[in-house]
Amino acid sequence: MGILSSLQSDPKGTLILLLYQIPAILIALTLHELAHGYVAYRCGDPTAQMMGRLTFNPLKHLDPIGTLFMILFGFGWARPVPVNPRNYKNFKRDDILVSLAGVTMNFCLFFVTMLLMTGVNELLWNPELWALKKGVVGNQYYSLLTRRDFLSFDGFNFYSIISGENVLFREASGAYSGYVMAEEAFGQYLRTPWLLYVQRFLMYFCRINLSLCIFNLLPIPPLDGYHVVNDIFLRGKLHIPARAMNLIMGGLLALFYFTNIFSEAISKAVYFVQSGVLSAILFVFGLGG
Repeated sequence: MGILSSLQSDPKGTLILLLYQIPAILIALTLHELAHGYVAYRCGDPTAQMMGRLTFNPLKHLDPIGTLFMILFGFGWARPVPVNPRNYKNFKRDDILVSLAGVTMNFCLFFVTMLLMTGVNELLWNPELWALKKGVVGNQYYSLLTRRDFLSFDGFNFYSIISGENVLFREASGAYSGYVMAEEAFGQYLRTPWLLYVQRFLMYFCRINLSLCIFNLLPIPPLDGYHVVNDIFLRGKLHIPARAMNLIMGGLLALFYFTNIFSEAISKAVYFVQSGVLSAILFVFGLGG
């Protein structure tokens, strides 16, 4: 419930950040569900179209609790698109395609946004920033003035930008320590200041899409991963009643709310995937670490 404490300690700053976060969530959830409905339509099922779900209107797709979880915890869900598998041209194949459509959409959005973030990062900062040398503070320290630290979800400077701190972290010796450059230096090295607002939105949008992708791949009903596992490994033989689905979902919510079991696992998976994609992008474009 970190956002509630943030509202109490810094209401103005938190509300400003929500102006970035909420549109990112609305777009990510809407396109996730729209992808499910569109692929189902292409597979022969017009149910989503007849129910008015093939639309970019987020109000048609949002689930109140799932959206709230996106704001509070960084991963959640939308209102499932109605489908009728009896209309599929090939049940097993099409059910897998429809199930994977949403997570595929979110991963594609994540990847494209990573490319945009990398490009904006080059336009945002003066090249002199990457040439700064770290001070003589011992071999155990490492430089944070790298493109990776500005673009990685767990980077010091990534957090500084996305949180609106607007300070530059220069060096660190551990996970929670770092040498911070002055706030004036932050503005000194900005080449195109207005792009900072664009970059902050891209950061939210990028992280939310990858979180949605990985969360929905969990093989837990009623998430997309459950349908894929059921189709591939159980040949669609597992049928869970709607009431049991609701109980399972309630238990999952309780685990997220009262424990860190799933949230920590998902966060580690998100960091791992993003780190690999970021490394590949930096390598392809010759931008170093």
